[in-house]
Amino acid sequence: MTAPPSSSVTDASSNLEPVVPPFSPTPVVELVRLVVKAARASQLYLPNNPIYQGAINALRAGFVTVWNETDALVLTLTEHDIRWYGVVVSDAAQNATKSSDNLAWLFHKDGVRELTFQKGFEEEEFTRFLAIIHRARKAGADDDDLVAMLWEADFTFLTYGYVDLLAQGGEGDDLGDGGEVGPPPDPAAVRESTKTAVEEARASGIVMVSDFDATLYFLDDREIEYLHEEIRREYAIDLRVNIVATLLDIFETQHDPEIRDEVIEDLHKLMVYLLTAGQFRGVAYLLRESRAAIQRNPALSPEQRSRLEALPERLSAPEALSQLLQALDSPVGIPPQEELISLFDQLQAAALSTVFSWLGKSQNARLRELLEAAAGRLAAANTGELVRLIQTSDPDVSAEAIRRAGALRAQAAVLPLGKMLVDGDVGRRQLAVAALMEIGSPGATRNKKNTITATPNIVTTIIPARFSRIEAIIHVSRDKLISRSDVRLTFRSLQRQALAASLPTCWGPRSDWI
Repeated sequence: MTAPPSSSVTDASSNLEPVVPPFSPTPVVELVRLVVKAARASQLYLPNNPIYQGAINALRAGFVTVWNETDALVLTLTEHDIRWYGVVVSDAAQNATKSSDNLAWLFHKDGVRELTFQKGFEEEEFTRFLAIIHRARKAGADDDDLVAMLWEADFTFLTYGYVDLLAQGGEGDDLGDGGEVGPPPDPAAVRESTKTAVEEARASGIVMVSDFDATLYFLDDREIEYLHEEIRREYAIDLRVNIVATLLDIFETQHDPEIRDEVIEDLHKLMVYLLTAGQFRGVAYLLRESRAAIQRNPALSPEQRSRLEALPERLSAPEALSQLLQALDSPVGIPPQEELISLFDQLQAAALSTVFSWLGKSQNARLRELLEAAAGRLAAANTGELVRLIQTSDPDVSAEAIRRAGALRAQAAVLPLGKMLVDGDVGRRQLAVAALMEIGSPGATRNKKNTITATPNIVTTIIPARFSRIEAIIHVSRDKLISRSDVRLTFRSLQRQALAASLPTCWGPRSDWI
């Protein structure tokens, strides 16, 4: 392995207070995204491929945008993300993984902690930089690390800071500056010394048994283990995700409407295939990146935009989602939790009714836990759909919607909850009263007063447990609050009047309750 320079300089920036960025981080975030995209294109395509050339041109334009603001860009590499003046500028989805796909982790594990790009880097040197990233992703245990690769590349417009992992155990504040320690050895002298050693060995005329030792041409245990590990890693790569990335790259770089229509058609077919094969990570990636493609291409035709937006809607449709949840509810087991979380994060408002329905039907505890989280996210993000489901004909969905509306204290739910106090069954009327108390708005207060005559038995159940909260919002008039003792006497009087007819059947003998 080639040895990098060992000189070090202290990273003075580590002891300074955080500095306010000199300009908006948006062009830096976009530049880092383009670097990731260009690195992936250099890995998948030949240099004469249009997609590769488009990624390279986009990256060059991204550098130009940054150079309009500054002449030098300093990026700090942590274990999980890439930062600029303390601001995270790398993709949040990749930050959570410790793999070669995460550039921050790729550099950090080899000791590189800082990269400084100078104006002019985008002319020629950045293609060599992408090649180094590709080499590092494929490097094995016996290959050079990134520090050595950067040192050998001898960049003019790129400098780097690193930690000597062998000397410091991966810790410490001293960063190597990536500079030259001394002049490199003369290649001619190296060749001459090697030639001399070979000629001396041949001149002896002695045949050595070791020259014919067959074991020299067999792999040792370490090399065999390395090959096994590389084979396992290669087979573990999800090629479906690469296919999705390739299709979306074609969609963004090719502006021909026919090509884009064909790509959208392929994405729809691929999503069905991935769902059928249980590749939920690939489905989540497809939906997430297709939404990003819509945002990055505002010039899409209305039809193309509509067809891309239909991808998550197909997954959220009641029929498709019910079939998916039924398959996941089997006792055999469900896929890894992180895959399902990524998938459920892509559900839309139309899925709320189906998720509420399956909360009570699912027999799988892990699936119910994931559905609870998905229901909370969907309910909070789609209050209008939540309010509509309060009065749905499905009692289980309606009851869950009432509970969620109360937990979220949704003011828009006050009117349908008030209607539920009159039209709903006993169980949902009880849930509606509890939800109105959670909301606690003036409109909710007026609806709670109606429960004295409409549902007297519910008042008896709820009021004692919620007395302290009701006291703060009961008014005798617009500008006068009544005291705690008056509230207690008033409620007891109203309860006696409202429950006089129903006490024998609801609570037993009237004297026992009074």
